Amino acid sequence: MSLALRERLHAAFAPPRYLAFPFSGIDLSASGVKAVRLSEGIRGLTLANYTETRLQPGAFTDGEIIDRPAVVEALKTAAKATGITSANVALPESKAYLFETTAQGSRKVDWSVSVEQRLDELVPLPPTETGFDIINVGHGASGGNIPILGIGIAKRIVDNTLSVFDEAGIEVCAFEGEIFSMARALLPKGDTSTTLIIDVGKTTTKLAIVAERIPRFATTIGIGGHAFTLAIQKHFGVTEAEARKVKYENGIVPAPGNEDYLAAMLSTVSAIRDEISRRLEYWQSRASPTSAHEPVSQAILSGGNASIRGLPEYLEGSLKIPVRTGDVFANFASRDAWVPAPDYTESLAYATAIGLALRDDAVVTGYA
Repeated sequence: MSLALRERLHAAFAPPRYLAFPFSGIDLSASGVKAVRLSEGIRGLTLANYTETRLQPGAFTDGEIIDRPAVVEALKTAAKATGITSANVALPESKAYLFETTAQGSRKVDWSVSVEQRLDELVPLPPTETGFDIINVGHGASGGNIPILGIGIAKRIVDNTLSVFDEAGIEVCAFEGEIFSMARALLPKGDTSTTLIIDVGKTTTKLAIVAERIPRFATTIGIGGHAFTLAIQKHFGVTEAEARKVKYENGIVPAPGNEDYLAAMLSTVSAIRDEISRRLEYWQSRASPTSAHEPVSQAILSGGNASIRGLPEYLEGSLKIPVRTGDVFANFASRDAWVPAPDYTESLAYATAIGLALRDDAVVTGYA
């Protein structure tokens, strides 16, 4: 990978930057642009400003910028609303590839050379069209082999994303994979647990298994919360806005007389559950407390559809591990010092953006 691309990519592993930290994050997804700016005070970090600018369906699809003018305008609007001129920016998980390998040597440059020589074995993209970065995730095994976690992504995705932010007048301080950001937001500093993060978005559900807040597995399921809304629309014959209201009020909780409604909802929820179960079972069957991959001990829900009533209990019954909705302010100042502006349900949609902003705090404190 060229030096210029490496400087742009960063991919969650950039060295400390002895500059003024913006504490800002921008998450570009199919539903729109979510932007946050943090403030650092005596008692810790608080949320200074946040906003969401919606995109029309099809403007940003499967990690690809389709309607460039619409995306640029949404970025400008979000940046103006939050007072952001520079930010850390998410790269789409659906376009990134995590890989694990080992490498000889004691320096990152040595490991990078080793990975680059066999990149075609680790990432299903042409090496000449792939950007990557790596991090040491353990101590050297016998023979001096260093366990390495890497992330690869097509260079054109990086270049296209960078160009729309340039056009919007926003300086990109660092790019980072979505799952790295989510883990940083949802898990407290120093957390060493092996956790399944389930991010239920509008059109997709992202899964990530993280250990010590570092993703070790990630995938995207092509079903999201909008499928719940469509199921309700079909069942009741109501508008999308009315269906969303029913979705959040009724959830998937059994109640007298709602058997048909519940069946319509569960037909969609069960598809997501089955996909999650299949991937979790694969991990659990190969994990052990004494190996590099420990069993998953809990699951955390995030995303705009994570707060659907009954969803944690429904998933917990199948996954056989505790399931709870997340707290995107887990690494902020105590609630005794401030009160978050977004309500709890709304805040769950900002996990990636908040994690991006927390990246700067992580660089300072050494918990990146």
